[in-house]
Amino acid sequence: MIARRALEIEPFLAVEVFQKAQELERQGVDVIHLEYGEPDFDTPPVIREAAEKALKDGRTRYVHTQGILPLREAIAEHYHERYGVSVSPEQILVTAGTSPAMLLLFMSLLERGDQVLLSDPHYACYPKFVKYADGEPLYLPVEEDDGFQLQPGAVREALTPRTRAILINSPANPTGTVLSTERMEALAGLGPWIVSDEIYHGLTYEGPEHSILEFTEHAFVLNGFSKAYAMTGWRLGYLIAPREFIRPLTAAHGNFFISTNEFVQWAALAALKEAGEDAARMRRVFDERRRAMVAGLRRIGLGVGAPPTGAFYVLANARAYTDDSLAFAFEILREAHVALTPGIDFGRNAEGYLRFCYANALPRIEEALGRIGRFLDGRRR
Repeated sequence: MIARRALEIEPFLAVEVFQKAQELERQGVDVIHLEYGEPDFDTPPVIREAAEKALKDGRTRYVHTQGILPLREAIAEHYHERYGVSVSPEQILVTAGTSPAMLLLFMSLLERGDQVLLSDPHYACYPKFVKYADGEPLYLPVEEDDGFQLQPGAVREALTPRTRAILINSPANPTGTVLSTERMEALAGLGPWIVSDEIYHGLTYEGPEHSILEFTEHAFVLNGFSKAYAMTGWRLGYLIAPREFIRPLTAAHGNFFISTNEFVQWAALAALKEAGEDAARMRRVFDERRRAMVAGLRRIGLGVGAPPTGAFYVLANARAYTDDSLAFAFEILREAHVALTPGIDFGRNAEGYLRFCYANALPRIEEALGRIGRFLDGRRR
């Protein structure tokens, strides 16, 4: 018999759309991909060269379970320089992507039945991590007319004696929301642990992002190199944790994963130390695409009541056309040959929305908008 926790994991709908798009492509159809949250840039040369050097130098063995010390020192230095916070390298655990860090975090933090408060919409995988650790997601709707931001007062009212943590994601997937400093500070003072997913830091367009560590030490930070440095396939992330959690987290990481690939860690060190200009260039391109995407979606009749100011997503309101975003996304794929992620993947409150990822070249984005516009014109007629 298959274990309950395995059966409860629902499919990641962005993957299902992608796989259906691949079927069409094998038939010769030109599909424009706006479903996956993956930069379309090559990893910067300085990072690739560092990996090549590390391989040539034989950096292919087990290393310290927490990660190589130079990388952890560089991460601590980065958080001090960028946010003015003091983090010890001993508080950092380097993992093969941010997802393993999240799994280890919730397994170390939650007892059976403990709650983690999530915004709705939220990143599709959050509740799956919580449930896999025998926790219970506690959903709090956030609204388009409030910028899809958590309201500290509403969070306070939603908390229960079993609420162990509040999970925030700023900039956010799927909305592109960047939490204001006032709301972050208020959330930090509510009592439960704050789990802050900061993977999209480095991708904000209208003012700086802030780390939760600027407001409290009663927090965990998830971050990595996939998004800002175009390193998705390299699989390298990290967790910053309070000191009392490091020993159990390291023990779990050592048992389940031993350590993270050494040569990839040296590449990540080069990213932090030498790839700043490359990251800034990619951010400027994303910003140009963001503006074109928002304007284009409004032009073809989809709602963007909360324009994104971070990450590389727009959550567009399609409720004038459908109340079944999954079927609608597949219809758009079939008829217009554009792959999108249905809003329902991100929670009940995102039903009727579609997530557009603008990690694609500007001419392809414009072509996709034209195709969808013609499709919607046909729907209106």
